[in-house]
Amino acid sequence: MNYQSTRSAMCANDTDAVLQGIAPDGGLYIDPELDKRPFDWQGCLALSPLQMAEKILGHLLPGYRDMGRLVKQAYTGKFDSEDLTPLVAVGEDHVLELFHGPTAAFKDVALSMLPQLITAGREQSGLSDKIVILTATSGDTGKAALEGFHDVDGTGIIVFFPDEGVSPVQKAQMVTQTGGNVRVCAVRGNFDDCQTGVKQAFAAINRSGDLADSGLRLSSANSINIGRLAPQVVYYFIAYAELVKRGVIVCGDPVDYVVPTGNFGDILAGYFARLMGLPVGRLVCASNANRVLTDFLETGLYDKRREFLKTSSPSMDILVSSNLERLLFLAADGDCELVADCMRRLNEEGFYQLPEEPLRKIQAVFSAGCCDEAQTAETIGRVWREQGYLCDTHTAVAMHVARNYKTQNPGHAPVVVLSTASPFKFPAAVLGAIGGELSGDEFQQMERLSQLSGLPIPRGLAGLREKEVLHRDVIDRDQILPYVLEHLKG
Repeated sequence: MNYQSTRSAMCANDTDAVLQGIAPDGGLYIDPELDKRPFDWQGCLALSPLQMAEKILGHLLPGYRDMGRLVKQAYTGKFDSEDLTPLVAVGEDHVLELFHGPTAAFKDVALSMLPQLITAGREQSGLSDKIVILTATSGDTGKAALEGFHDVDGTGIIVFFPDEGVSPVQKAQMVTQTGGNVRVCAVRGNFDDCQTGVKQAFAAINRSGDLADSGLRLSSANSINIGRLAPQVVYYFIAYAELVKRGVIVCGDPVDYVVPTGNFGDILAGYFARLMGLPVGRLVCASNANRVLTDFLETGLYDKRREFLKTSSPSMDILVSSNLERLLFLAADGDCELVADCMRRLNEEGFYQLPEEPLRKIQAVFSAGCCDEAQTAETIGRVWREQGYLCDTHTAVAMHVARNYKTQNPGHAPVVVLSTASPFKFPAAVLGAIGGELSGDEFQQMERLSQLSGLPIPRGLAGLREKEVLHRDVIDRDQILPYVLEHLKG
């Protein structure tokens, strides 16, 4: 099956699309026929989570052989829950907990699978080249990618993160990462600087041919890679199946999903599930104070010319949402010239205005809302007091937006909130919001949060303070390409 670039007629089969990560023209690979290829979504609901993953990924990436084996290797023994992503009732809503993997964040669902897809694709294609993963992270992708790829044969990985733009726990997770094939580097800038630098490095290296005959190939672990995005579709089906099993809905009833997102990958996976037939109702995009996505979904104007705000939900501190490009392609009926022009305008002028018809199609499915810092803290405290449920800052953004969405839409379907990280990854913000004492560093605060809540610290975070710092590189944002080239040569 061929995947097409969002910016031209350039195509690649599914294994090559995963191995490349990003199309040579700078576009993102997408299946333009996803809504036209039949899929037995109802039969899928009766399966176990691993069987469901096998069937869904087999549909999205049919060129891979023995997907069942790859799924088992990806997930078996790595998650704290056999359900992978448990669904928890919180008041009248349900929270889909996506943080039970090895790094306590939702990225584990996809980044446990991507190394299997990379290595299997490499074998199936008969490649001897080493695949080098370039990744920018706003906090969680980096550690999850490092956890997935460290010491995987035939691969290497370089992760860039904003030096002052992640929580102390997130930073400690990355800079203590072991592995002979890993490198971690801080960037003096924000996540958009990291992401732009990585994209520019891809483009410059592919354009120059510097890796020709080097035995190296570049790929990505960000959700610009379709192999990173595809596994995220699975948990929308898992949540829906569980609601049917509990009798909350009858098969065929719509379900609304509220998703905290910055780079738009997590919510786009829900749209893919909808295109495959799952009765997804509204997809509600929840933004923090960096409300660029809220403004776009309400007006069609994407404008990054605004102040970049550092918040307590750093994984959403993003002004350039890469995966939105795929939604533009779908809403514009595959008009890659329109998409390429929007991306050019965003890069050169800092904004673009989407035409009325594709915006209408997007607004027919997507709603949006945002949550500032005070509202984030208030939501964490209120949900803890009223429901006895402890949520992290990103989940709190979604729960605040979900509350407003329900008030504004009294005829809404049952609501599932996607919870993206363990509250222990952001102990200072969570502890302060529930009235805890904030003395000491974040690791002491993590222990105090455990004592106060009665919840155990996730095993991937426990003992983190005692680990040796192995990665100390810090560079300016314009040094990403030279840094990559230097270490590729090494």
